[in-house]
Amino acid sequence: MVVSKHDTRMAGRRTVTTTWDGRQMSEATKYRQLSFWHDSVPGSLEPGPSLTGQVEADVAIVGAGLTGLWTAYYLNQADPGLSVVLCEREIAGYGASGRNGGWCSALFPASLAKLERMAGREAAIAMYQAMQHTVDEVGCVTIKEGIDCHWAKGGTVQFARSPTQLKRAREEVDEARLFGFDETDIRFLSAGQARDFGGASNVLGGVFTPHCAAIHPARLARGLAALLREREVAIYEKTEVLRIEPGRLVTRSGEVKARHVIRATEGYTPGLAGQQRAIAPVYSLVIATAPLPEPVWEQIGLATRPTFCDLRHLIIYGQRTADGRLVFGGRGAPYHFGSAVRPSFDRVPSVFAALRSTLAELFPVLEDVVVTHTWGGPIGIARDWCASVGLDQRTGIGWAGGYVGDGLSTTNLAGRTLADLITGKDSEITRLPWVGHRSPQWEREPLRWLGINAGLQAMTWADHSEAKTGRESAAARMLGKFLGG
Repeated sequence: MVVSKHDTRMAGRRTVTTTWDGRQMSEATKYRQLSFWHDSVPGSLEPGPSLTGQVEADVAIVGAGLTGLWTAYYLNQADPGLSVVLCEREIAGYGASGRNGGWCSALFPASLAKLERMAGREAAIAMYQAMQHTVDEVGCVTIKEGIDCHWAKGGTVQFARSPTQLKRAREEVDEARLFGFDETDIRFLSAGQARDFGGASNVLGGVFTPHCAAIHPARLARGLAALLREREVAIYEKTEVLRIEPGRLVTRSGEVKARHVIRATEGYTPGLAGQQRAIAPVYSLVIATAPLPEPVWEQIGLATRPTFCDLRHLIIYGQRTADGRLVFGGRGAPYHFGSAVRPSFDRVPSVFAALRSTLAELFPVLEDVVVTHTWGGPIGIARDWCASVGLDQRTGIGWAGGYVGDGLSTTNLAGRTLADLITGKDSEITRLPWVGHRSPQWEREPLRWLGINAGLQAMTWADHSEAKTGRESAAARMLGKFLGG
């Protein structure tokens, strides 16, 4: 069903949207169609109250994704007397927070070597250790607060399926060793050890880290939102923020005055006035299979629900869900001119077909598998490929983002950090190297469009070239170092 914005109105208390051909459906039904995760999350997706008029708060947050929700959660933990307001254009958990691949991992977009160049060896190590701790922090909160997000800490296995991928596997482990991370953090796998995790094809070896959990992301985001509402934190949905200023945020229907204003908009950041070049929204697309029968799982493996990928250049990612499906996604969709973000960009049939083909290549038993859900959405990428969080004490404006798709855990660390910065707490996490980091602006168009899409094409070409020649692509290695190395 194609949704337009031609006519949206309130029918009693139920929001009704009219589609292009005159049919109607509720807003809640529209949000169910966002992803498998939204389709299967418990509870109603009907939007909550919108902001009208002017309100005052101690902290105003733009965006009710996981960055905003975690920030509000930890602020409420630190001082329940603080008034916190979140303004969300759609519903809580609408964006990448609710429709990603479900990896709660210790991945950080900037490498250890890059962080060392930025801030020194000890700071780089501290950043990665903080990410590892954050995975467990998310799990502890979900248990403490009774948020059933299908948490399964099975780690991550990266399959090496060619000699060039095997070389990259060894290099990844070797770099970790140089920074003091041992077998308990990351280890190289022989072919047999890798196959013990999952029955992927052509496996020559791999890498395993225990620092990752497979989760249902929409259950986490919606569970946090419900918890915050119970604790009288105001979440205004269907409330589009137009601009952020010192001391206030301005929406289409009102404004919030606050000492601290936090931007937590990730891939949607270019839609804010003055933020058009702060973050580039690049689309990641995902498919979900029907539940698979046990004989098929016996061939695939993944019994402990490790998240999985291989070591190709163009990123892929997958997980075995609690109800026995495979959720599998990857990059490959184009960046859109002017950092445009539209619902129509969420679905690219050619990319979905490529993902299905890649999944069957990884696990040949899935050649005829039924795909029940296809979806996508924008992730936020900073110009230097380094996530950041910070608070300008002079203006009271804070921010967090640039997660490059690794946000399920990084948002939690960002929320704890922002809470400490806002409340004035000097802590270990406020001294991490990403705190206060300012990424450069992206180039103006058309250079931004040309550069990002050329990079995506280069990664695709490099994977094809390596598969054909068996030799590592020098161009991809150079691009990788430029982006996150």
